[in-house]
Amino acid sequence: MLKDTIREFLRFLTLNRNASPHTVRAYDTDLTQFLDHAAGILGVKPSQVPVRALAADALRSFFDDLHARGNTRASAARRLAALRTFSKYLVRESLLSEDPTQLVGSPRKEQTLPAHLELEQMDRVLAVPDASTPPGRRDRAILELFYASGLRLSELVGLDLDDVNLSGRIVRVRGKGGKERLVPFNKTTGEALRVMLDDARQLPPAPVSRRASRHTTAHTRARHPLFLNLRGGRLTTRSVDRIVRHAARQAGVPGTISPHALRHTFATHLLQAGADLRAIQELLGHATLSTTQRYTHLDIGQLMEVYRVSHPRAKT
Repeated sequence: MLKDTIREFLRFLTLNRNASPHTVRAYDTDLTQFLDHAAGILGVKPSQVPVRALAADALRSFFDDLHARGNTRASAARRLAALRTFSKYLVRESLLSEDPTQLVGSPRKEQTLPAHLELEQMDRVLAVPDASTPPGRRDRAILELFYASGLRLSELVGLDLDDVNLSGRIVRVRGKGGKERLVPFNKTTGEALRVMLDDARQLPPAPVSRRASRHTTAHTRARHPLFLNLRGGRLTTRSVDRIVRHAARQAGVPGTISPHALRHTFATHLLQAGADLRAIQELLGHATLSTTQRYTHLDIGQLMEVYRVSHPRAKT
């Protein structure tokens, strides 16, 4: 029966695939939902559903039901992925002759856009940190650099001292796949970084772990983090995320504002000011232009204004 096979599959994930308890629970939830749906179609108890009930028609009915109950496309896609993995397992175990999930199309992903801040909101966020204290000056530098350069959270946290050229106002960023790019920043960001670095010089050096010292050789440079916690160590992604969210709340910005929202704000404000999309792509470190195009959420009013100003016959 299908219920017994699901139990065996979950055991297989745990023992043979070394899947985490969280992953196993997720598979259990998704497959049990389909089992209950199939039982309803057949008018039997879940324990009486045969393996052959995992068929294309039943799968389509299941996803139609999920859609009718308001499940998102992302949620449906996750369940389909679980069913596909399970179906392949059944074929491999000779419990099914062919994979029925191959006859079910994947739900198209919803093109959701991250939140972004208006210029006045961004100004309020930048003004939140207390500039009279070292932590406040550090937080101000973090917020300024996010907005000035559009960095990813991981990129900002991974910055070292020698990645920043204050006189040239350029930061060297290690992006996805280890790719490096140079990104400029403005005068106010440069000043915020300079003040923060003056504070950092007064901190005791962070202790170097034995493991780190063993891996530091003549051919590898010691890394000195740009953004430090109060103990002199590298600030974590969780801490920076907390700093950004706190500043947004204190500034009275509605909704959930994450570091990625500041990256999106950077791209949006450049685009609204007329920056070329390919230039924004390079600044953001996107591998393809299609990723950058997700940021082009100009409303119809802005488009009409661009048309009115730009088209030679718009005023005739």
